[in-house]
Amino acid sequence: MNFQKKPRNQKLIFLEEEYNEYVKNPMNLNITRGIPSEDQLMLSEKMLGILKKPEDFLSNNTIDIRNYGELTGILEAKKLFSTILGSEMEEIIIGGNSSLSLMYLVLTTKLFMGSTPWKKDGPIKFLCPSPGYDRHFSMAEKLGFEMIPVEMDENGPNMTKIERLVVQDASIKGIWCVPTYSNPTGIIYSDEVVDRLAKMPTKASNFTIMWDNAYVVHHLTEDVKVAKNILKACKKAGYPERPWMFCSTSKITFPGAGVSAVAASGKNTAMLAKELSYQTIGFDKLNQMRHVKFLGNRKQLAKHMQKHATILKPKFDLIQKKLNERFKGSDLLTWSDPKGGYFVHLTTMDGCATKIVESLDKIGVKVTKAGATYPKGDNPKDNSIRLAPTSVELTDLEQAMDAIGLCIEMVSLKENMK
Repeated sequence: MNFQKKPRNQKLIFLEEEYNEYVKNPMNLNITRGIPSEDQLMLSEKMLGILKKPEDFLSNNTIDIRNYGELTGILEAKKLFSTILGSEMEEIIIGGNSSLSLMYLVLTTKLFMGSTPWKKDGPIKFLCPSPGYDRHFSMAEKLGFEMIPVEMDENGPNMTKIERLVVQDASIKGIWCVPTYSNPTGIIYSDEVVDRLAKMPTKASNFTIMWDNAYVVHHLTEDVKVAKNILKACKKAGYPERPWMFCSTSKITFPGAGVSAVAASGKNTAMLAKELSYQTIGFDKLNQMRHVKFLGNRKQLAKHMQKHATILKPKFDLIQKKLNERFKGSDLLTWSDPKGGYFVHLTTMDGCATKIVESLDKIGVKVTKAGATYPKGDNPKDNSIRLAPTSVELTDLEQAMDAIGLCIEMVSLKENMK
């Protein structure tokens, strides 16, 4: 049926009838979080039995990884992660299965420890490029930081706004960044944005860049691009202590049994290691070695990630196909077309996102809560929805996209007619 030839009120009646059929026969689909599918998890099952020979339990041919020690990680893991993050081996600390725990450790260390702890300066503010990663924002909220939203475009956060704010306010202590395939928009920070972040004057002498490179190897196409190295840029600009770079294998191997890493200047990693020494004698070195032997080097890792892309790309292609079929040339919706990462971002008409998500929930399609990608869930325009298609089967995703398209049209047309 060609909707464009029907009056909008008649079209809305048709959409509501179709929606009511979904209400009578609801689905049970969940695309709220960026979770690897079962097929993706199976790619790494061979890793579990990879340590077999006596020499497999030795790091650097001398250190028994079954025992205590190696607080900052085994040599082999530092070598692998230094190639992923683009740092020197001595600038790396290897953590447990969660990079978020390393981020929390960095922030609490900056907040309470050292010669100039943030808490001595009074209330803390943090810049939050939005839409962004909800767990970053909830962490900042938990620590009592005032969060300042910063708009995003295809190059990254609004640097003109950031530069204006940080040069005049010493209480602004840092910024969250997901520089490669940003969550949820999928954009890659431009070289100009990286350089401006690195060299910008800040009133706070201890300004910090939290550089979450969660998707640095998660490409969907052969057109591989990543954001410029912030640590090298900051060293060049004369601010070597400004950035902290993070990554993990959560979406490379097993989210529940991965390995994380943080890279920073030698001074910063020494400070962090000291604080870490009060909490643990070392993380799981057996798991570190499993990952090293399984992932090998950058070339072997790239081959492994290509297997992930083979599973994921048809899902992202399907989303683009469905959205183009329904909304190409329409003023009701715009959306991202990411070349990597785990999400597709929808920008609806202002004031529509919450009602669209609510209408989807009533027919059994759960998507990320509208506004969740903004600090405290507050998106003044109410126009942001994140899709996380990775965990569902392609046939289920097709059903979900039909329902999503229907709800976007129905809610948007209702709002238009008010």
